[in-house]
This record gives sequence, structure tokens and C-alpha cells, in this order.
Amino acid sequence: MALVGPSALSSHVLVLNKHYAAVRITTARVAFTMLFKQIAEIVSVEDRQFYSYDFDSWREVSEFRAKYERDEHDWIRCVRFELAVPRIVRLLTYDRFPRRAVKFNRRNIYARDASRCQYCGRKFPTSELSLDHVIPKSRGGHTDWSNVVCCCVSCNVRKGGRIPKEAGLRLVAEPVKPRRCPVITLQLTAQKYASWKQFLDIAYWNVELRD
Repeated sequence: MALVGPSALSSHVLVLNKHYAAVRITTARVAFTMLFKQIAEIVSVEDRQFYSYDFDSWREVSEFRAKYERDEHDWIRCVRFELAVPRIVRLLTYDRFPRRAVKFNRRNIYARDASRCQYCGRKFPTSELSLDHVIPKSRGGHTDWSNVVCCCVSCNVRKGGRIPKEAGLRLVAEPVKPRRCPVITLQLTAQKYASWKQFLDIAYWNVELRD
């Protein structure tokens, strides 16, 4: 169901630099502010073609989409009209490229492993998962992408301070460093963010979620 009203202002919007490289993700509220200040334009992917819109032209497009494609968009209600929330905006003068490194942090590890225990394969709420060193630190294991995985309480207790083989466990998948921010990979599974994929397929287009 499409979002209408204040909650739609929190929708995620992909931000491109002027060379169409993804640099970050922001909210619809910030995106509309940039659009109104004329420092950004909306990029819409339609039938595999890119179209650019400023604030006024997007308002006209929104009127059409409100009649024929309403359920496909989130909506911002203004006093006299409604605006469809854009999925992508492009900064008109910013030409810097994003950093290539994917941050090694708890959120990205959970996202990489899709909140699944990497020993039993079951999915859990993040509150019921912990991070486990495949090779325990006491046995020389490092704290890095290749040695830290999501683990449920039951498997964590079973494994203890042993390596998986000693505990009769096997990894569901080999832990590796993601080529791009895994949080974005999760976003791409949502149909409404499908248009992002064309700008995120190259490995160094790593973007970070920001408020």
C-alpha cells in the first residue's frame, strides 16, 4: 500500500552525483528540499530510459501518476496538490565519488547474513542474534569479515569456544566482505526501489544509509 502524508517524508531516496554515480541515501524530506532549492533534479527510470524533472515538471508528472499509477508510489500531500515521492535524485553540481570501503559494523554484518544464524540457517530478530567468531579469538581468530558471523543463542551455546567442526556445526555460507553495502542489497529486494539497481551494480558504488 502506498504511503500518504508525513510517513512518506521518511521514504528512502537514492542520491546520485552529477556523473550519475550513487553517493548516499537520504529521506524524501531532504530530497524535496534539494529539489526546491534547485540543487538537484529528479531522475525517473521509465521503460529503461532516464528522464529528468525539476520541481514544476515533477508536479505535472505526479498529477498523471495520481490518476493512473497511484498504488505504485508514496505520496506527499500539499495544500493544493500531491507529489509522488521520487526514488532517485541527482545533484547538479556535486561530482565527488563515494568511498569504496564497506564499514565493518554490526548492522552490515546482520544485513550481509540476512539476520540468519550462519550455523542452523534459521532467521531471527536481531535482538535474538549475537556475533560469533568462527575461529575463536582465544585460538587466534581475527575480528574481520571472514571470521565473524551471525549466530543464534542455541548454536552459540553449542559451539562455545570451539571451531565449528569440533562442535558438529557447519557454516551455511562462507563469510566474506561484501562488495557493496549489504543494507542496500536488502533494499533492492523491495520492488519500489528496483530502479536503484542500475546505479548500484558496479562494486565501488557503495552507499551508506543516513538520516
